[in-house]
Amino acid sequence: MNRYSTMETYAQLLKKAILTGGLVALSLSLVACSDADAVDDVAAQEEVETVIAIPVEAQPLTTGSISATYATTAILEAKEEAFVVARASGIIEAIYVEEGDYVEKGQVLAQLDKRRYELNLAKARADLAGLESELEKVNKVYSQQLISDDTYDKLTAQYESVQALVRLAELDLKETTIIAPISGYVAERNAKVGNLTESFQRERMFHIVQQSNLQGIVYLPENELTNVKLGQPATLVVSALNNAEVSGQVQRISPVIDAATGTFKVTLSVPNQDGYLKAGMFTDVALEYAQHSNATLLPRRALVTIDNQHSVFVVEDGVAKKVNISTGFEQNGLIEVMDGLNGNETVVTAGHQNLKDQAPIEVVNS
Repeated sequence: MNRYSTMETYAQLLKKAILTGGLVALSLSLVACSDADAVDDVAAQEEVETVIAIPVEAQPLTTGSISATYATTAILEAKEEAFVVARASGIIEAIYVEEGDYVEKGQVLAQLDKRRYELNLAKARADLAGLESELEKVNKVYSQQLISDDTYDKLTAQYESVQALVRLAELDLKETTIIAPISGYVAERNAKVGNLTESFQRERMFHIVQQSNLQGIVYLPENELTNVKLGQPATLVVSALNNAEVSGQVQRISPVIDAATGTFKVTLSVPNQDGYLKAGMFTDVALEYAQHSNATLLPRRALVTIDNQHSVFVVEDGVAKKVNISTGFEQNGLIEVMDGLNGNETVVTAGHQNLKDQAPIEVVNS
């Protein structure tokens, strides 16, 4: 074989090797691409199949009664109270009651020094006795027309005047005994033994309150006048008694509007037979205007409002279905559903801030 034949053969072998290598490389590249596409397809399939459910809290709807109310505040007052002042002047000799004591109407509270009043009464009675004796004698001679009518009339008038003085002295003596004008509890005792009290002085000796029936005074805006009726129920919440609820009712409605404030006065009657309530307690008041029975009730926190449109998310087959509703009364964290729900649904109450219609959910009530 000559040199040229050998070179030709080598060139042909090299060409075959290059061609074969290219085919192998191409084949490997195609296999690699095919494997990568397969991995991407599996990942995409897993991504489609892996759906993240949003955790929410949910609560079923309930059925019950709900009222339309007007919320305000009031301070409880004694329906009946008395500020006891002395009608007579004198030194206080004795005090028979203390603050917190219950007293009956007519019970003795204190006693003033009465000696001066006893002497005044004795003198008035003596004067009256003397005039009675003299008038007896005059009557005998007057019938015989031995004295003038003028003299007789003056003596009669003097007798009647002394009679009045006796009655006045009796009253003064009686008023040295200080008595309770009403039944109730002694809220204040300002009187002290040994002190001088003046008749009808401004400083009161005792303050008595009757607390078996209290009242609450509320002032409502004039546009509520047509909504308030006598006997209308009211609920009072007393924070000082661990938010205890007390029932009351409208007892009086003022017929006039205060021009300065645009409000009118409403007086509530508040029974207090057990004595737990005290005059001066602060209360939250809810006046009940109307009541609906057998209403479908929705938790307030389940409601979603956007542009005055109310809606809720109903739990249905693992998804949150958005339903538009119309509402009615609202009371104590509950809202009346007027339309949109039948009352058998369970609604999302927490975790619904970013929910969308038909979003997958998982109920995880605590």
